[in-house]
Amino acid sequence: MSNVLILGANGGIARYAIDLFINKTDAQLTLYLRNSRRLRNMDSERTRIIEGDVLDMETLKEAMVGQDVVYANLSGDLEQYTYNIVEAMQATGVKRLIFISSMGIYDEVPGEKYGSILDSYRKSAAVIENSELNYTILRPAWFTNKDEVDYETTQKGEPFKGYEVSRKSVADLVVKLAQSPELEIRRSLGVNKPE
Repeated sequence: MSNVLILGANGGIARYAIDLFINKTDAQLTLYLRNSRRLRNMDSERTRIIEGDVLDMETLKEAMVGQDVVYANLSGDLEQYTYNIVEAMQATGVKRLIFISSMGIYDEVPGEKYGSILDSYRKSAAVIENSELNYTILRPAWFTNKDEVDYETTQKGEPFKGYEVSRKSVADLVVKLAQSPELEIRRSLGVNKPE
């Protein structure tokens, strides 16, 4: 049984991941978000909810105590959030991080140039890659809400193969990575539906 901290627990991918963790694993979940009223039907005995901001270092550190995996599903000031996550993980001895980023941060999408729109994603990935953490950065394609699990991955440095992926597919990969801590360590994975 693993202890998983989900940062940004009300996010689109996180909601699918929570369902998968509850229904397909024995993981204990800590759901961290700014407004806990957004989470409904969290009746599982294996979940606890912490209302907090990733910028609140003390609350973040408290949430990380005893965790095996941190899964970050955030938007906003990603670079600062990432600095805080890395610092809190180092302070509490948690090593495993699964972090949702974006396709295009390494100019790996053929024919596309995203320019400065992805700067916060690029900077947050650099912070993670320069840390000592056992990270996996996920770079999903454009999200769909399709009820399907159908995806492939590419490594950093390889061209992206597709342009969309379901949130449910990304959640499936998050759960697999959390349940297999040795899988894809210190890697950055593109995630897309096969074309």
